[in-house]
Amino acid sequence: MNQQSKRADVGSARLVATLAFAGFLSGLIIVSVYEATLPTITTYKAKVLREAVFKVLPGTVSLQRLVYRNGKLTADEQAEQEEESIFVGYDKTGQLVGYAMPGAGPGFQDIIRLLYGYLPAQRRVVGMEILESRETPGLGDKIYKDAEFVANFDALSVDPEIVAVKKGRKTGPNQVDAITGATISSKAVVRIINEANGRWLPRLEAGQNPVNDLTLKSMQDMEQDHER
Repeated sequence: MNQQSKRADVGSARLVATLAFAGFLSGLIIVSVYEATLPTITTYKAKVLREAVFKVLPGTVSLQRLVYRNGKLTADEQAEQEEESIFVGYDKTGQLVGYAMPGAGPGFQDIIRLLYGYLPAQRRVVGMEILESRETPGLGDKIYKDAEFVANFDALSVDPEIVAVKKGRKTGPNQVDAITGATISSKAVVRIINEANGRWLPRLEAGQNPVNDLTLKSMQDMEQDHER
């Protein structure tokens, strides 16, 4: 091997080593930033979720988390990442208002995550809030920007199931006027809620709901949190 070839090999080795170090350093920075910002992101998501509960359950001043654990609903403010949970809403006197239930599923572009309010006595959805969506700007994003579409979920019957119809053809209490030009996204929202109802309503109707009487102190604390 001549001198020129040796220099080329040394240069290549240095280049590989430099790239490897740069990759390692970049990965380390990304992981460090992620770990540093994760608590803030988690806290922010929890805040957004909590605020959404009060939006989709009008009249709610305090709430309690129910976790579906070991085949039954358990009152627990702390839920593991893999555990499903819903929220129970109470009015100022401590009476049950309804439930705020999450749902998620594929939309036109990506996963849509939402939260909706449900009144068991009336078997109605009484509010819907999109928590996460990457649907097409100007079209699919109307599922949360179009006030008329969102209003479909203010008093919506769940029986026999929720149905999306062409805009202007809504005739039944279980029907939703789809957004013109964003039918897929509209139907995705309806499908997500129907699927969530299929999971949660049997659990609630089976008499497994361990809604606990809240103490006056805990209710006052939650009211103060809500006001803040």
